[in-house]
Amino acid sequence: MQKIKSLMTRQGLRSPQESVNDLSPIENFRIPTKEELRELHEEPTDPQAQQEIINSIEEVYFSNDSFDIVKYELERLPPVLSLQELEEYRDKLKQQQAAVSKKVADLILEKQPAYVEELERVTSLQTGLQLAAVICTDGRRHLNIAKEGFTQTSLGLLANQRKRQLLIGLLKSLRTIKTLQRTDVRLSEMLEEEDYPGAIQLCLECQKAASTFKHYSCISELNSKLQDTLEQIEEQLDVALSKICKNFDINHYTKVQQAYRLLGKTQTAMDQLHMHFTQAIHNTVFQVVLGYVELCAGNTDTKFQKLQYKDLCTHITSDSYIPCLADLCKALWEVMLSYYRTMQWHENHDQDEAAVVSSDGNNVVGTEENSFDRNYVKKKLEHGLSRIWQDVQLKVKTYLLGTDLSNFKYDDFIFVLDVISRLMQVGEEFCGSKSEVLQESIRKQSVNYFKTYHRTRLEELRMFLENETWELCPVKSSFSILQLHEFKFMEQSRSPSVSPSKQPASAVSSTVTLFEQYCAGGNPFEIQADSKDDETEDVLASNGYESDEQEKSAYQEYDSDSDVPEELKRDYVDEQTGDAPIKSVSRETLRSRKRSDYNLNKVNAPILTNTTLNVIRLVGKYMQMMNILKPIAFDVIHFMSQLFDYYLYAVYTFFGRNDMFESTGLGLSSSRLRTTLNRIQESLIDL
Repeated sequence: MQKIKSLMTRQGLRSPQESVNDLSPIENFRIPTKEELRELHEEPTDPQAQQEIINSIEEVYFSNDSFDIVKYELERLPPVLSLQELEEYRDKLKQQQAAVSKKVADLILEKQPAYVEELERVTSLQTGLQLAAVICTDGRRHLNIAKEGFTQTSLGLLANQRKRQLLIGLLKSLRTIKTLQRTDVRLSEMLEEEDYPGAIQLCLECQKAASTFKHYSCISELNSKLQDTLEQIEEQLDVALSKICKNFDINHYTKVQQAYRLLGKTQTAMDQLHMHFTQAIHNTVFQVVLGYVELCAGNTDTKFQKLQYKDLCTHITSDSYIPCLADLCKALWEVMLSYYRTMQWHENHDQDEAAVVSSDGNNVVGTEENSFDRNYVKKKLEHGLSRIWQDVQLKVKTYLLGTDLSNFKYDDFIFVLDVISRLMQVGEEFCGSKSEVLQESIRKQSVNYFKTYHRTRLEELRMFLENETWELCPVKSSFSILQLHEFKFMEQSRSPSVSPSKQPASAVSSTVTLFEQYCAGGNPFEIQADSKDDETEDVLASNGYESDEQEKSAYQEYDSDSDVPEELKRDYVDEQTGDAPIKSVSRETLRSRKRSDYNLNKVNAPILTNTTLNVIRLVGKYMQMMNILKPIAFDVIHFMSQLFDYYLYAVYTFFGRNDMFESTGLGLSSSRLRTTLNRIQESLIDL
């Protein structure tokens, strides 16, 4: 222990704690000499015994550096001191101290090479730091020389060059901003040219460029202006879309659809389009009817413009009813044709897009989005067919029921039926509808009209029969009811361009629809004047003969009336009394009867009177009405049978009745005929 203390004294160390806290410079630290370390090793010790001594040291000695050993040992002294015990305890502490010193010395000798190596590294580091200090000193000296060598002018040039580069960039930005501010003029020109896709593309590019320069204060106002311009473009685009409803133009509609696609509002455009079609139908019918009402009123009173469409239809006069109906159907046809062509455009466009996608399927996301839009548009258009047609039916129904047609002329009423029938054909081709609304409205008008018409015809027939002289009506031997104007419809097929009873059978193929036929132009509701061939009839023989030669031969053969019985020279002979009227018989009358007798005997011609011909014409008109108005065909054929019953009863009354035989029950008529005559008398005559 004394050796360790002497070693520590030579090194200049006071205590372990002070040596740690007050480390002296490296130069003051001295390594123990080999002789001192050898003296410690020369003491014979058992390593195991020495380790046991070290282990016997109390742990409190290793607690911390601030532990006071002296105080600790003094406090452990017993109250009664014994010299022998103190010496024994002192010897024990000395042994422990010697063991610790020996262990420390061994560790120092063991770590000495590493200590020497580390000391050399510290020395090398000290040398490097000294060299770095010299380099820094030289650098500062050279910096001072450079600072003194460069003037402010040189540094000013560098600063100006940097400022120049910044100003060039600023100039480019200002020019771009100036161009953006002038785009409104170009946008206005493009809108006037109806280049909606180009205008939207330019506006979107300007907005993108404006977002790049948003750090400038003037750009905020420009952004607001561009947004207002874009909204204005959308408004004009909506107006352009509404024009499609009345006059479809492929190029115009293509531009509009491209514009909406750039805006990403394809579905919104389709919703707006259907709203415009509905509005177009309402505005079209209102303007057409309003024009005729004001024309008939003869003034420009604005009270009609404030009326509802239903009330406006009641102001249509009978003279303007048919032209107004024709113009109404023509206007509605244009709207439906525009819708049909719109669907055609989308079908062709979808096929083209599908072909492009199949050839290039890179953008899967965009393809799915476009496919969704196409399906939405297709379903919307298909659903809109029935809606459009329903609106058309309701408007036409309101017009039809707004006027009483019972006093119309037959040809005028037939024309109304033709137009409505043609319109129902359009509806069936348009959306496959049976047009129940139109059928019901025209059925009501037809029943009302036909009751009045039939009542009038019966009254006319009564007048014909009362004034009928029952003279033979001269007709050609080739006479047929199909030659009469009323029966022309039986030989002719229906046509959308003319009356259903006036179109040649070979005019239009049944496989071609109205929309395909008139897609390029024209209108199936155009009023066309009937040709002369339809109006003229060549059924009467010239003077009761087929030719002039027959008439001459008749005069030569029957020029003398000597062989004519006296009663045949009279104008009229009562078949019941045999009395003749007082009026004398003229030679011309007698000659006419001779010609009729000749015609009856020599020529195989039908036996007809004027009344018979009139009844046949009425039957033709009734059949024509049945052909057009199938829903009321049963009522029409019932009325037609009344015509025949009335004519049959009149013929029987004039020629078949024999009061003498009938009073005795020996009439010539059969029981079946009597039953029929009784039925006619009860149901028709006695009413």
